[in-house]
Amino acid sequence: MPDGTLAPIPPRLAAGAQMDHMERAIEEKKNALAAMRAAIAQAQEIYLDSYGKGESHLIRVVQGANAISATLSAAVHACQEELLTAQPGGGRPQEMLDKALASDLEAIGRGVSQRTIYQHTIRSHQPTLMYVEHIAQAGGEVRTLDEVFDRLIICDRKVAFIPDPSSERSEVALAVEHPGVVRYLVGIFEHTWQRASPLRSFPSTRLPPLLTDEVRRAILRHMVNGHTDEAIAARLGMSTRSVANHMRWAAELFGSRSRAQLAYLIAKSGFLDDAPE
Repeated sequence: MPDGTLAPIPPRLAAGAQMDHMERAIEEKKNALAAMRAAIAQAQEIYLDSYGKGESHLIRVVQGANAISATLSAAVHACQEELLTAQPGGGRPQEMLDKALASDLEAIGRGVSQRTIYQHTIRSHQPTLMYVEHIAQAGGEVRTLDEVFDRLIICDRKVAFIPDPSSERSEVALAVEHPGVVRYLVGIFEHTWQRASPLRSFPSTRLPPLLTDEVRRAILRHMVNGHTDEAIAARLGMSTRSVANHMRWAAELFGSRSRAQLAYLIAKSGFLDDAPE
């Protein structure tokens, strides 16, 4: 009342003003949602029209390092449930790791399950190990393997990003939305994940002995198959100098005087067949 005293009024009358305000707010949200849906539908039409004749809208080519980076960032940001990644090539540059860390932690923070496969050589690369430690503490999982397939990123099992094998990896990528192809790539990832070794501790200087043996076997297997030190280093994500050091160790062990003789002695000895279980 004007004098500050209280007087009862019908609750329906008092609630009317409040409910009217809420109903207006709800109607505004409905109108905004309808407008967003219409805008997205229009953008989807333009997106599909951007393909050339004969191109499938389920596989899109992304060209240029900047375009690839922006597209991947947008996809990871939109990820809601699961993020699967395979990152070959050994340790990653600090600048790239810093950028990835912020994005990945944000995704894990909103409930996205994240699993990543690296190569064994990152176990002695301190910047990558620091990144992995932050990811693991946040709830992500990381495993390593002696050799992985090429780079792969899968968001919510709906879209996958792979490099174009016929082009430079950093210049051309394929965004794949075909459900069957995405399921196939998920299967490849899961198979590789089962074979990989969990990374539960974070050493800073060298690989554990068992993984050192596994890396060494991979190097020698590629050498026996005729690959050069440079090609082996690229496949395993390590330096050519490290490959050469392993080669010297093998040469001393088998008493070989040439690369051809070393390959023959290794193949004859069955050394590569005696892999640890």
